[in-house]
Amino acid sequence: MKTRRIGALIGATTLALALGACGSSDDGTASGGSSGSAAGGDSIKIGIKFDQPGLGLFDAGKYSGFDVDVANYVAKELGKTNVTFIQSPSKQREDLIATGQVDLIFATYSITDERKQKVSFAGPYFVAGQDLLVATDSDITGPEGLDGKKLCSVTGSTSAQKVKDSYPGVQLQNFDTYSKCLDLVVNGQLDALTTDNTILAGYAAQPAYKGKLKVVGKTFSEERYGVGLKKGDVALCEKVNTALKKMVDSGEWQKAVDANFGPAGFKVDTATNPPKTDACS
Repeated sequence: MKTRRIGALIGATTLALALGACGSSDDGTASGGSSGSAAGGDSIKIGIKFDQPGLGLFDAGKYSGFDVDVANYVAKELGKTNVTFIQSPSKQREDLIATGQVDLIFATYSITDERKQKVSFAGPYFVAGQDLLVATDSDITGPEGLDGKKLCSVTGSTSAQKVKDSYPGVQLQNFDTYSKCLDLVVNGQLDALTTDNTILAGYAAQPAYKGKLKVVGKTFSEERYGVGLKKGDVALCEKVNTALKKMVDSGEWQKAVDANFGPAGFKVDTATNPPKTDACS
């Protein structure tokens, strides 16, 4: 385990030096010390998802997705030329911020009152909605058809909690990542996967699942994606909000939307997007 950790850290440092703007840590831990934090220096550690096509994906040594594009834009506006991306599973996000393993998190991180007790948020930078991903021949047309069905979600996500609270008849199975649910839905072991419509659209558009999975298209929540940061860091929050506003005003936000969601045929709700940022506190 120690050899693997050292190898991952060396790999992250090498990649950061080679590319100048991007580093990686394969085991999901931060590389480098606190000197490269958002408070000073030219380095920053940003948490993203590694398994969400169209949002945050690490594949063949490259990072891609809407969250990645927004994160890179904000980092540049903060004067950070060396970005290290850290894998941030849903249930670990608060701990990663609290322990300083990341400076910011862009990981489909919905702003909620409960989470605000532990972390602060800049943004939101996107508003999504919870939906269902089912097999193409499924007769499920919305959340009202979930009673008695086997549903998949991720531990620590707002999607899982929403289902527990609103649809007690559902047989809910939680995993640590959404990607582990996909094959189970395709082969009929599970009836549906639930999370944000943006995430589901990305999965449905993957070559391995195209034509096998579909997004139901009936949202039943509003998910405001925020930028997670250390609780009470108002100064950093305001800097991030300034960068987000500039991204929208310059047209770069829309370019990122078109590039990442367009190929999946996902239609952004223009009534809620692009959203105005909340006041920092």
